[in-house]
Amino acid sequence: MNLSDELKAFIRTHEADDVHSLALQAKQYADIDMQMAIRQIAGRKIAKEKIPSWHANNNIVYPKHLSMEQCSSEQTARFKASLCRGESMADLTGGFGVDCSFLAHSFKDVTYVEQQSELTEIAVHNFKILEQDIKVVNEDAVKYLSAMSPASLIYIDPARRDNTGKKTVQIDDCTPNILDIESLLEEKSEQVMIKLSPMLDISLAVRSMKSVSDVYIISVNNECKELLFIKKRGNTDKTLYHCVNIQNSNTDIYTFRKEDEDDLFLDYATKIAKYLYEPNASILKGGAYKSIAKAYSLDKLNPSSHLYVSDVLCENFPGRKFIVDNICSLNKKDVKDFLTGIKQANITTRNFPLSVQEIRKKTGLKDGGDIYIFATTLADDRKVLLICRKA
Repeated sequence: MNLSDELKAFIRTHEADDVHSLALQAKQYADIDMQMAIRQIAGRKIAKEKIPSWHANNNIVYPKHLSMEQCSSEQTARFKASLCRGESMADLTGGFGVDCSFLAHSFKDVTYVEQQSELTEIAVHNFKILEQDIKVVNEDAVKYLSAMSPASLIYIDPARRDNTGKKTVQIDDCTPNILDIESLLEEKSEQVMIKLSPMLDISLAVRSMKSVSDVYIISVNNECKELLFIKKRGNTDKTLYHCVNIQNSNTDIYTFRKEDEDDLFLDYATKIAKYLYEPNASILKGGAYKSIAKAYSLDKLNPSSHLYVSDVLCENFPGRKFIVDNICSLNKKDVKDFLTGIKQANITTRNFPLSVQEIRKKTGLKDGGDIYIFATTLADDRKVLLICRKA
């Protein structure tokens, strides 16, 4: 699995090249394993953004594109590693090995399990390059689970594609099906960490599984990337929801219980205050629509709008913050009075009957610029445009 010095030199020379164009030039490089070279160049392009510390190591070997697409980013892998610590850990669905590698820093005895032999060969090579003492096993996840000794943590990221290669979302459409092996997982470890699709219905998943103590809704720069479910043997406490937004300079975490959210009663905003707030993607995915208002002393615009206002700026709000300059309707007079001179704006709709494209058609506004327009519905059911700038 080692790359020759000649191949590594070729990869470095052509790293910025378009891989499709390079593939067409294969005959010019008869002494180079072009299939491997192109895979490594394509892998390094992804790793540069997704796994920068691995990209910095020229000896790391990359797998096929699908495995690169499916693997966790360095940011989310580091976050997972911060959540746990113990004697032993088994990653039952090792894949490219990113999660296993970073989780390994929190455990003394680590086992990587993967049924695809090519990926296990890559893992053996890369763990050695990274100077990590990780046991690599080429085995089916359920077979290994059945025979393994108990571990402090089991990590599992079930495959979310069906037999035709189509992406799946539901737990029972994944391989392995977590619901089928719950008892076995609980028998083998007091704590199980499960990575699932960000498209999954969280409440349904919590109801479907036993002993879920925590759910981490993980976003990177306000884009929801993955859901992480923590199962603790025998847990009967209410599940904690952690809304995580990892950013370049800091990580926002907002924690709540769904039962508390459901029991909350809110008074809704009777006027548009000076500052407007849009929660980050994890909070919206988690459904903390009411508790976030109470936690930060904000007024919600409408039960279904999920936008918030206040007269005093809330600096530490976990989301985007804006100053409201104007409010208008979409009738021709208001558009003329309030939008004259504005050529472009960033438009967002929240609980509004028209799409962004339809609003652009009505207003003639192009995308971009420093102005932000939120098309939304107020507590009295008025449909309005809030014309804002960043706070």
